Amino acid sequence: MTGAASAVYAGPALILSFVLAAFVVILSGLSFAEFASRIPVLGGAYSYVYVVFGEFVAWLAGWFLLCEFMLAVSSVASGWSGYVQGFLTSIGVHLPKALTAGYNPDEGTYIDLIAGLVIIFVTIWVSQEAKKALRLNNAMVWVKFGIIALFIFFGVFFVKPSNWQPFMPFGFSGVFNGAALVFFAFLGFDAVAMAAEEVENPQKDVPRGIIGSIAIATLLYIVVTLILTGIVPFKELNVNDPVAFAMRYIDHGLVGSVISVGAILTLLTVTISMMYSLARLLYAISKDGLLPKSLQKINPKHKTPKKATYAAGVVAFFFAAAFPLNILAELTNIVALAYLILMSLGIIKLRKMMGMPKKGEFKVPLVPVLPLVSVASCLFLMTRLQTATWIVFGITIVIGLLIYFIYGYRNSALNEENQQER
Repeated sequence: MTGAASAVYAGPALILSFVLAAFVVILSGLSFAEFASRIPVLGGAYSYVYVVFGEFVAWLAGWFLLCEFMLAVSSVASGWSGYVQGFLTSIGVHLPKALTAGYNPDEGTYIDLIAGLVIIFVTIWVSQEAKKALRLNNAMVWVKFGIIALFIFFGVFFVKPSNWQPFMPFGFSGVFNGAALVFFAFLGFDAVAMAAEEVENPQKDVPRGIIGSIAIATLLYIVVTLILTGIVPFKELNVNDPVAFAMRYIDHGLVGSVISVGAILTLLTVTISMMYSLARLLYAISKDGLLPKSLQKINPKHKTPKKATYAAGVVAFFFAAAFPLNILAELTNIVALAYLILMSLGIIKLRKMMGMPKKGEFKVPLVPVLPLVSVASCLFLMTRLQTATWIVFGITIVIGLLIYFIYGYRNSALNEENQQER
């Protein structure tokens, strides 16, 4: 999204958008870190909110989280498709226009074939054995750093400071709008908390993983954005593969192709990681009876929630193939910001329920001030999103409520316990 956000919203001042988005994410990350440290259970935000607010609010958090991960998987698959298509174009291979992007008859596109195919591949892979998928993900981290380093060390020699003028072409409004869009780039820090039960020392390792990932990502985003907008005038960056495009722009197509291949490999692993977390969230919610219990069945051979993974894959395939990237990103952001608000409010309630953290547990400073600042920050970014995004968000809430009251409430484990007690 870096190219589109720079071209349409913020220009070179997109680096300020990243700083603002990082500030909001770090505030939320602090809440995640304390929850993960004090309540190390599977399910992440859903389980944390369940502990402090009960079933109904937990379902809302879980529903927003489900939507976020489904949309994020689809978004990354769409971005992956952009880099694949950019690479194919660079070697003279062109797909039919109708198969290159989501449904947009005005542009002559109807389905993103490559995004759909990668979702199918990732779903099958994650359903087989999660450890194999995550092992590949860990290995690809070094490839990611490699292609980022290649772009930085090669691209810095082609930066023209004049391209940074005007620095803030759309004013502060553009910076704020850019932050609301690139917020998407930080999502994934919460996935660390999803695996709290599988971590040897969750009290220390999970908070470090969450906050560390945000800090490293912020620094890299700023550096890459500065070089990207320094190489290419920001108005020309509204493309699907901006980093590789920048190399082609300065007539270094070979470097661009290397970056494209690296992006293809590494974005694939991001999709795998997101699908892994999504399947386990479906599994955790189905264990509480709020979704069909068939989703909690574990494959005896691979020890993975196979049906939950397939269910996630079907929905993600639909969104990845049918919707363009910018719409997917905004929808992902608004549902993510909504559940992060619940998380920040949850920390205030957690302190009232359980008191201060014990020695060795992570502690959010300045409670309730920082959590309330986090809530206000998330609400602010939500107000910067398009009206159409808010309309779809409203429809999403209605669907979530219908699922809860028609199925979840009647079949929940908590409801069954209450009936047994009577």
